[in-house]
Amino acid sequence: MTSPNLVTRLAPSPTGALHLGNARTFLVNWLLARQRGWRILLRIEDIDGPRVKHGADQQLIDDLKWLGLDWDDGPIYQSARLPLYREAIEQLEQSRQAYACVCSRREVELAASAPHAEDGATIYPGTCRGKYQSAAQALSLTGRAAALRFQVPEGIVQFDDSFAGLQRFEVARMLGDFVIAKADGTPAYQLAAAVDDAEMNVTDVVRGDDLLDSTPRQILLYGALGNGERIPRFWHIPLVVGTDGKRLAKRHGDTRLAYYRQNGVRSDRILALLARWCGFDDSAPGPRASDLIQSFRLDALPRRPIVFTADDDAWLLSGKA
Repeated sequence: MTSPNLVTRLAPSPTGALHLGNARTFLVNWLLARQRGWRILLRIEDIDGPRVKHGADQQLIDDLKWLGLDWDDGPIYQSARLPLYREAIEQLEQSRQAYACVCSRREVELAASAPHAEDGATIYPGTCRGKYQSAAQALSLTGRAAALRFQVPEGIVQFDDSFAGLQRFEVARMLGDFVIAKADGTPAYQLAAAVDDAEMNVTDVVRGDDLLDSTPRQILLYGALGNGERIPRFWHIPLVVGTDGKRLAKRHGDTRLAYYRQNGVRSDRILALLARWCGFDDSAPGPRASDLIQSFRLDALPRRPIVFTADDDAWLLSGKA
């Protein structure tokens, strides 16, 4: 039975096709939801401008359906919700919790004072903090269109992740001020996700652990926008990676579901591999996603990244219809 009080979302981005790593994360999310009675929203995160590929949204929807994953509401497109994001951005700017920034990415990287995160990413050093009264003034004084950055306070953001455990971030030092609106006015991912999850009453967010450091940013935005009592539970799971230890990408070959479908691989073959990656043994029930719901166990989900190998690819292609 689905509970209207517990809500999760499948949130693909049509900047590319669904690959095996994405599919495994969505399957875990879907299994948790169907096993625990959460309502599922399908949200298409299509505001990343030129990176959005024409027709990719329908391909994502078709691939999810092909795997046997369904949802209760949607698809909901972020591109149809831009006024909601603009309202939140204006609220943060007017409350002085966000400020105009004209620094280019290159300038941030070259800044001698710029610190670096543990993964090597450059942390914004606060160059434009307090410089401009507004984005309009920044443009007038510099001739550059300004992005807006959230002013991260000093202190610790802590949350108990339902899979990854207790997480603590010294946000100013480890993350720095982050972009909430790009120079063209487009809302950034962190802002749009926090606004949507609060407005859609999302109670449970399941995603890859590459987004762990997005969570303290979004928690800060929840509080700044007056939604501090509506912060969801988070479940961050390890990614599927290539043999080089990096998350799946083109350098690892073609791992798109569309590629395997075009080569005659059946959905139950894909599901069998994804099921193994979700902690099922070779006797996992099948061949449909719904067959996995009752026997899915969170404590069996691997705690380390899953490595996709050439043998996995060969095994999939050996099961053509």
